[in-house]
Amino acid sequence: MAIGPLQLLVIGFADPKLDGSLLGSLRDASDAGFIRIVDMLGVYKDVDGNVLAAEVSDLTEDEVMEYGAWVGALIGLGAGGAEGAEMGALLGAMSAADEYEYGIDAEGIRSIADDIPAGGAAMLVVLEHRWAIPFRDAARASGGILLAQDFLNPEALIEFGAEIALED
Repeated sequence: MAIGPLQLLVIGFADPKLDGSLLGSLRDASDAGFIRIVDMLGVYKDVDGNVLAAEVSDLTEDEVMEYGAWVGALIGLGAGGAEGAEMGALLGAMSAADEYEYGIDAEGIRSIADDIPAGGAAMLVVLEHRWAIPFRDAARASGGILLAQDFLNPEALIEFGAEIALED
């Protein structure tokens, strides 16, 4: 199974408008084959402090174990070479099968909720960029090496402009 570049997004909402449009936009991109929702965890805290959590994934249980093995193998490779990769793959697959919410248990969800204001929410999303698989493979075949990556957003560009102004 070819796994595309993965991205973790953590989005906070002080006053969420939970009308389904956010999940709908992700579902549209997934249905079009651009992304795959590897895992998404939404946590909402009502005004009384009660916490509600929900999870969504495009993966089957077998795919969850494959992703877990892949991530575990890479972490293991970095930690202990080839032997670490083998052990990491096994542990990653077992962990993914046992803990299907980012490995976050009820205590972890409560910890996340502690940082959410009453009436607020947070969303953690792991996306696989399916569209990038052919691009990545072509870059590798051409001898390319990824040197940097980042996302530009209006806030980052405004901050960059402010830093330039301070230098003048």
